Amino acid sequence: MYGSLSGTDRAPRTVSPHVPLQSGRMARMVMPPSHNRPSARHLAETSTGTESADRVADVLLAFAQSDRALGVSEIARRLHLSKAVVHRILQSLASRSIVQPMAGESTYSLGPAAIGLGTKAWSQLDVRTIAAPVLRALRAETRETATLSALVGHRRVYLDQYESPQEVKMVVEIGPQYPLHSGASSRAILAFLPEHFAVEALGELSSSNPDTDADAFFSRLAEIRDLGYATSINERKTGAASIAAPFFDGAAHVLGSVSSSGPAFRYSSTADDEHFAHARQVVNAARSITHLLEARAAR
Repeated sequence: MYGSLSGTDRAPRTVSPHVPLQSGRMARMVMPPSHNRPSARHLAETSTGTESADRVADVLLAFAQSDRALGVSEIARRLHLSKAVVHRILQSLASRSIVQPMAGESTYSLGPAAIGLGTKAWSQLDVRTIAAPVLRALRAETRETATLSALVGHRRVYLDQYESPQEVKMVVEIGPQYPLHSGASSRAILAFLPEHFAVEALGELSSSNPDTDADAFFSRLAEIRDLGYATSINERKTGAASIAAPFFDGAAHVLGSVSSSGPAFRYSSTADDEHFAHARQVVNAARSITHLLEARAAR
């Protein structure tokens, strides 16, 4: 006989106690089958996974905000985590070269894989577009090549340049990585980084030049911090000279440097009025980029 399904033919449903409707009739609240509801175990696993991700992120941010290498105990104390948890996180990050153990120490610093993350961040920020009008103005003022460099991991990379209109000029290669220990553009960054970067840079320089004077190296960085800019003549390239100044983010972390580069014969080897005027132009350009980055971050 045709008609509606009988009660015995219907799929089983979970039914709640009856609740009254406004009309006075009784209605049944039908609950979804139990297999469609998240289990307590699933909810616990989701919560645990979120907490684990938060802990990894907090550890990485601790390195980004530190002025030196960090050990398990210090990270655990800062983040109120157990040493065992911090150790596991560091081992996982180290296996992917995101952090690396410091030789002869029980501390860690950011590792080579951070370079890839830094490069991606720079591409998304597109600081070249932000800095372009500043670099063009610097080139017009100095009539020398204006360059933009970025800190990527423990290296420096040229992001952009605006070439001098003069026949004899400096031209840089965009993309390759350079050490932080040599050249005005590198030292202008290194001077404002946490101390362990300078120690690492000195070690790298000493390995290729055993006669490096450590005291003179650190004194030069201190002078750069006092002046606000760095200079180099006949250093990385014979016949080349440069004046460079750092630019920063809103938290005063150094991000890179701006330089005015050209043939050494057009750069004064002494600190005369012309040199100071040139340096002031470079410092002002770097400050302009800092202000532009701060303004963009505040939007």
